[in-house]
Amino acid sequence: MPTILLIRHAENDYFEKGRAPGRLPGVHLNEKGRSQAEALAQALANVPLKAVYSSPLERTMETAEPVAAAQGLKVIPCPGLLELDIGEWQGLTFKQLRRRKLWGVVQHNPALARFPGGETFAEAQMRIVHELETLTAMHKPKDLLACFSHSDMIKLAVAYYLGLPLDLFQRLTVQPASVSTLHIGQSHSRLINLNHTIISPSKHP
Repeated sequence: MPTILLIRHAENDYFEKGRAPGRLPGVHLNEKGRSQAEALAQALANVPLKAVYSSPLERTMETAEPVAAAQGLKVIPCPGLLELDIGEWQGLTFKQLRRRKLWGVVQHNPALARFPGGETFAEAQMRIVHELETLTAMHKPKDLLACFSHSDMIKLAVAYYLGLPLDLFQRLTVQPASVSTLHIGQSHSRLINLNHTIISPSKHP
């Protein structure tokens, strides 16, 4: 089965201000984020990618586009790579969210959490795993694919393929513009690297 580069989108102003964008439209990369995207494109320029897939949100597409352009490829939007649906939490600051009872559940017992008006972590995990399985089935075993997504979604995917319990997935770290590499095999999967960053990320909440 193919090898997948799971790449988190680069930085944006919501990230800088400690605010949760969720699936809100119109969240674009800021100046640092655009620099991170270009650094990714340069770092991966000689990597033989067969396809570039992305969450349809602006910040992921904008991170993916320079990488795809450097390879002569087009970015293919994939709804299964979309950000976790955090429902009513969209747009709120992390300072506001930390005051809510659900925050402790999200951090320490995420298997029990459902976001108000949104989805559970288990639903999101099955969504991205189904998408990755669908994409890998479309390619040859030695193909290398780039999939641009979001922090929690990438952590959920990695946790699934490592056999890590859902309640422990928050122990993983996936920073902006980082690359995590998964080889998904028919009998087993291997995590080749986690959270490899091309340039130093900013401090995040």
